[in-house]
Amino acid sequence: MSKLRFNALKETVNRKPVEIKEEKKRSEIFGENVFNENTMRNFLTKEAFEGVMSAIDHGTKIDRKIADQVASSMKAWAMSKGATHYTHWFQPLTGGTAEKHDAFFEPIGGGMAMEKFGGGQLVQQEPDASSFPNGGIRNTFEARGYTAWDPTSPAFIFGTTLCIPTVFVAYTGEALDYKTPLLRALHAVDDAATAVCKYFDKNVKKVTSSLGWEQEYFLVDSALAASRPDIILTGRTLLGHSPAKGQQLDDHYFGSIPNRALNFMRDLEHECMLLGIPVKTRHNEVAPNQFELAPIYEESNLAVDHNSLLMDVMGKVASRHNFKVLLHEKPFAGINGSGKHNNWSLATDTGVNLLSPGKTPMSNLQFLTFFVNTIKAVYDNEELLRAAIASASNDHRLGANEAPPAIISVFIGDQLTKVLKELEGVTKGKLSPQEKTDLKLNVVGKIPDVLLDNTDRNRTSPFAFTGNKFEFRAVGSMANCANPMTVLNTIVAKQLKDFKIEVDKLVDGKGLKKDEAVFNVLREYIKASKNVLFEGNGYSEEWEKEAKKRGLSNNKTTPEAIKAKISKKSIALFEEMNVMNKVEVMARHEIELEEYTKRLQIESRVIGDIARNHVIPTAIMYQNTLIKNVTGLKEIFGANFKKIAAEQMDLIEKISGHIATINSKVELMIEERKKANKLHGQKAADAYCNNVKPFFEEIRYHCDKLELMIDDEQWPLTKYRELLFIR
Repeated sequence: MSKLRFNALKETVNRKPVEIKEEKKRSEIFGENVFNENTMRNFLTKEAFEGVMSAIDHGTKIDRKIADQVASSMKAWAMSKGATHYTHWFQPLTGGTAEKHDAFFEPIGGGMAMEKFGGGQLVQQEPDASSFPNGGIRNTFEARGYTAWDPTSPAFIFGTTLCIPTVFVAYTGEALDYKTPLLRALHAVDDAATAVCKYFDKNVKKVTSSLGWEQEYFLVDSALAASRPDIILTGRTLLGHSPAKGQQLDDHYFGSIPNRALNFMRDLEHECMLLGIPVKTRHNEVAPNQFELAPIYEESNLAVDHNSLLMDVMGKVASRHNFKVLLHEKPFAGINGSGKHNNWSLATDTGVNLLSPGKTPMSNLQFLTFFVNTIKAVYDNEELLRAAIASASNDHRLGANEAPPAIISVFIGDQLTKVLKELEGVTKGKLSPQEKTDLKLNVVGKIPDVLLDNTDRNRTSPFAFTGNKFEFRAVGSMANCANPMTVLNTIVAKQLKDFKIEVDKLVDGKGLKKDEAVFNVLREYIKASKNVLFEGNGYSEEWEKEAKKRGLSNNKTTPEAIKAKISKKSIALFEEMNVMNKVEVMARHEIELEEYTKRLQIESRVIGDIARNHVIPTAIMYQNTLIKNVTGLKEIFGANFKKIAAEQMDLIEKISGHIATINSKVELMIEERKKANKLHGQKAADAYCNNVKPFFEEIRYHCDKLELMIDDEQWPLTKYRELLFIR
């Protein structure tokens, strides 16, 4: 056994859970480190408070005078809680978060200093940030980029730093982050949905997109993780034979949470409470060492910020408990990977969930309007929606008989399927009084009763209706939720905009009543989009064949999937809805291709290094031991040694075969990598996907075979059976 592996295992045996004492109720500490509405009431002047709330509720601009007041109060509050620095906290196109800390401290001459933080520093900064991905929007020497305060997401204190959520844009105005397009998409869906809501309630003035994410993750002892170069450098294991016991007994799922993991969760939840992240649910997931954390739903922009913050906080809290958090979608072969289900809905400022049925036919007609329009939006843009969750890491999970497939379809349940079929049969044009009554009372009026029995979920569906929301289940655990939420809100906004145009044409042009026009348009949408509805097993080969007949895409790899982002249709959509211009769309596509290529390049280098520097030398050492044993048997038994040493000789031969194959495959992989490195953009990503990546599994196969043959005491890598069960 390697010294590193031995010491790591020895260290885990002596681990004791870090005890966590909770002295206060969670409700008492919730949002304690957040400059939220309650804190602002206590620290801001009435004028400043009203200015900030107007910006949050109505998007009005905060003038310099108000900004100075807010900055002064924010600094006083932060310093009262021990903060010494501030930062503009943003989400660049790396997928993570970014921050540059500046001290409140500033010299004033005469050997004296003061704490300073003004409106200018609050509202906008120029962080340089030239090394972040920009997709050709600017040259490296054109370093100027600006962060600008987003008042809709409250500032918070983490450690001793005041963090101010901001957007990040180029000097020329193009978005260099995830937040800016998301905010634009949320504005678009607000405008479009509010206009449609007025068909049913004239009092609606605002519609808010809500999001509830479910974060899955693995916990691995930090010492064991440090003994695996692949985990440290790629976030997943590139080698490793499956343990005799994995998840086949389903005994981990919803089981008793191990003490070490539970104390980590309690500590994490405490930090979340302080930061205003409304986490509520925790449980064991399917795979060993896999867990899930989920909050109560929030407004989408805030929910995205909270999830991005959570992923950062998880790593910091984990280190206190001697854990490493693995957010990779597939850190271990042979057991379930991790997703991040995005539960999405729309709600009005009058308190109505637009995807939840009501008690009257009119409220149910409103529900059907948004329900059917969402389905139509998904059908018309299924390739774009698939592109929104594409990544090198999520490719390992999608369609792997454990997660939603790469084919985007919508599950709504048998009962709602029957409702849509009845609506599909609505007479085109004007309805007779009897037809209208029958439709409203016999079809629309029964929806609440229908949904009482419609609680089953199709776990194989990537986009499922689950009672009062749609659950986008294909989002990966590493992903920034802003990407899929930007696309989903944009396509729904576009669909609702088109819906209103069609309804108004029937009302103004053909003299139909409003509800008749709504029924007529919904009828056509149901007919047009029913190919995307699927209630069966999304993992089956039959569904792949059926989906192809229906005209649905099946883009299994990231380079193939993200082409949809730069189609004329997608660019026109983003530009029409003022979410992104062509430059911003093309830049994101280039960045995603480059990230895909670099991730596979790193994995290729790591697996080649481990195979040649760890596996092959160990195999040769063990082989030498066997050869020495056979030589000794020959000296003792003479001519009869072949019969006696047959198994050892067979093992020597097999080890030689695996060594030779590993070495040759690594050589071939390196040659293909050299060719791919000379390419750029789509060609480079395709080359890595089609020519380099296939060697990973071939090399792994032979390395894993050697793991089973070689003496456990000599094997250098910490094994799955050691990594996957918390001690």
